[in-house]
Amino acid sequence: MGCCDAPGLMPLEEALEKMLAGIKPIQSTLQLPLAEAIGFVLAEDILSPINVPPFDNSAMDGYAVRINELAQNQPLPVAGKSFAGQPFEGEWSPMTCVRIMTGAQVPQGCDAVIMQEQATITEDGVVFCQTQVKPNCNIRPVGDDIHQGDIVLTKGARLTARDIPMIATLGVSHLTVFRKPKIAFFSTGDELKPLGTQLKAGEIYDSNRYGIKPLIINFGCEPIDLGIIPDCPKTLKETFEKAQSLADVVVTSGGVSVGEADFTKDILDEVGQIGFWKLAIKPGKPFAFGSLGDAWFCGLPGNPVSAVLTMYVLVQPMIAKLAGHTQWKAPESIPAITRTAFKKVPGRTDYQRGIYSIENGQFVVETTGNQSSGAFRSMSLANCFVVLERERGSIEVGETVSIQLFNSTLY
Repeated sequence: MGCCDAPGLMPLEEALEKMLAGIKPIQSTLQLPLAEAIGFVLAEDILSPINVPPFDNSAMDGYAVRINELAQNQPLPVAGKSFAGQPFEGEWSPMTCVRIMTGAQVPQGCDAVIMQEQATITEDGVVFCQTQVKPNCNIRPVGDDIHQGDIVLTKGARLTARDIPMIATLGVSHLTVFRKPKIAFFSTGDELKPLGTQLKAGEIYDSNRYGIKPLIINFGCEPIDLGIIPDCPKTLKETFEKAQSLADVVVTSGGVSVGEADFTKDILDEVGQIGFWKLAIKPGKPFAFGSLGDAWFCGLPGNPVSAVLTMYVLVQPMIAKLAGHTQWKAPESIPAITRTAFKKVPGRTDYQRGIYSIENGQFVVETTGNQSSGAFRSMSLANCFVVLERERGSIEVGETVSIQLFNSTLY
């Protein structure tokens, strides 16, 4: 054991490896209308049934022409019009042009579109300022975006607001997706009170569920809020049994420390199995992982920053694998220069809250101030985590550190 190792604490990397090793992705699928599929994970590849665009079309408002006729430098009468959804029909006579709008199908024989700003209408026809044009100028050819048979999205992709309209262009109305994982969650502690009540001595408002629920939704899961559970072994056991019957994952906050009123560990020993209990991470050391019947269990610390951090760093990748989201990636680590000092004691990987900016092309970062695990204001101010290695000590101004920009789940 090295001087920087924390006795009895599992390294973060080992904990993640153990968590992910036992997770098997959900196999249940649903057929959903496209409009309802956002946030779900695809259970099969999407192959384009058509070319996009399905026909050669104009990229500009202007005039469809035949290039060889421009060389004669004569006015070209307008033979007709081609609008979106109303293509030019009939015979296109030689030495004429066709008025065309953006997105409209180009007439047969057209090999260029000249924008209307390069044209002047006269009594004899349209005179073009631009007479030397390249073939297919301002024409979007059939299949320019997507070819029929192309794989446009692969199994395991989580559908975003950018994907839905793209799929709609293919005419695909229904998708096969994996069902979303169900996550039951609750807070534990006699000191916790719901919002809107008058606090008495020693009581605090339950904020953790308000941080956990949006994360569950942003992770692409279905939340099941079981409320606040008092420090009563009987009630806790009943809640655990109810939660595991409803969900794929049970998430608690509080009750996983070593206090006299922390009963979660004892109950889990009775009704479930504990994989590990304490991690070499700060904040978030008292994080528990195990199984509870057919469900997985994640016990978050009670301090609000610790609860959100462990949800983000530990629970998020686990749920991504459970959901079949094979394209999920952990936030990238980026080197940054410190503009303030960061206090740290060797022994645990430390996720401090920071504010990054870019100066002359270089990432720089400063602390949000109070790094207490109970001070959530610093989390609200932050836009990144400053990830300080286990063996590292305090950081001075001007040193290089690794930062992780918050991903979309924290916005």
